[in-house]
Amino acid sequence: MLYGIAAAFAALLLAALLAGLLRVPGLRLGLVDRRRVRPVPVVGGTAVVLATVLVAGAGEWTGVAPLGEGVGTLLGAAAGVAALGLVADVWRLRGRVVLAGTAVAALCVVPYEETGVAGGVLAAGWIVGVAGAFRALDHADGLAGTVGVVTAFGVGVCASVEVLDGVAVLLSVLAAALTGFLMQNWHPARVAFGACGSLFAGFVLASAAVLVRTGYDAVPSAGVLFALTAVVSVDAVLVVLARRLAGRPVLRRGPDHVGHRLRRLGLTSRGAAVVVGAGAFASVSAGVLVHGGWVGAGAVWWVAGVALVAVLGLVCVKGAGARSVPAARASAQVGGDVRSPLRVRNG
Repeated sequence: MLYGIAAAFAALLLAALLAGLLRVPGLRLGLVDRRRVRPVPVVGGTAVVLATVLVAGAGEWTGVAPLGEGVGTLLGAAAGVAALGLVADVWRLRGRVVLAGTAVAALCVVPYEETGVAGGVLAAGWIVGVAGAFRALDHADGLAGTVGVVTAFGVGVCASVEVLDGVAVLLSVLAAALTGFLMQNWHPARVAFGACGSLFAGFVLASAAVLVRTGYDAVPSAGVLFALTAVVSVDAVLVVLARRLAGRPVLRRGPDHVGHRLRRLGLTSRGAAVVVGAGAFASVSAGVLVHGGWVGAGAVWWVAGVALVAVLGLVCVKGAGARSVPAARASAQVGGDVRSPLRVRNG
């Protein structure tokens, strides 16, 4: 218990410190998100990865808080995904390369002896989808970090229920590191997540959730997994649906994510992050309660219903995806507030 508190505190401070220290080198090296009104270095995710790996690895190495074989493999695979994301941040790798690398890593962490081959492949596909959706959620200040913190706490509680101490320690460290990152990423952000951190966080959260639900029936597990990641699912489905309805390529970036649409409804950047975080808290809480057996599986249907309403409602927000990125930038600059409307990133 004391180690968990100390580890979380160390991860929080280390992530916040590293994010601040890496900011200037990131700017000088040009490692910035150029889709924003002003360049913001995409080094915050690197700080999260380093803080999580160093603190969790120290517990494993010293034997104070061993992660266990499966969790150690998960952390190693996640570090590999983070390295791939860092390469994508620096050299702009094609999406298919990132997808393939994440898929290989996911296939390495699934417990096939429990899930079977077919179930394991499906679980790996879900991990890849969540990691990619989490990367896409990193389109506005504070969104991905807030959702990541809430989800890490929720999955960590589920791991504690299952007495998976190694998973619980890893998730507490990740949650603390994400909190430290949020100190630099809250609007107006000084650093951004980047592919390195967003893929890492999404991969760890999804893989840990799979480990937690291993041994349960497939259909209830699918419901719990959805509830734990409902916000990123809403964003992904919303973007795909909106782009298909508009006749635009699904993979072409544009200002049509959840954060963009909430801004068009009049919310501030911070307000959008708070609303999305509240949604994540509600859905994750439902997933935790169902997993622990404290409420019935019907709670998942409520989450699905609200998610459907959110998608259908937000897709009707006019103009969210109609303008090009240059036009959106011009709008933000003409408006005179470089910290608002579409300083949210397009992804």
